[in-house]
Amino acid sequence: MWDMNEVTNIEYRGEYVYHIIFDDGVEGEVDFSVYLSRGPIFEPLKDTNLFSSATVEGGTIGWPNGADVAPETLYEKLLGANKSLKRTRKKTRPV
Repeated sequence: MWDMNEVTNIEYRGEYVYHIIFDDGVEGEVDFSVYLSRGPIFEPLKDTNLFSSATVEGGTIGWPNGADVAPETLYEKLLGANKSLKRTRKKTRPV
């Protein structure tokens, strides 16, 4: 559950991926390529030079052209990815 946490740090990882860290320590990589076809505000981000210029704005990731993604959406993505990772790790550990 998202508790109004804010993005505190981002790091560009290449292609359309950023490593995102929230103020409560939740972190992970988000692939934003799925957003590139979600309307005209995201269309310019296909240019990786523009895409790689994101900053932390208003508690989330934002780009110079005004595009951003709601922090709660990012938080839920990371929580879901972290839960999947934990389940995978449990399955692969020897008993």
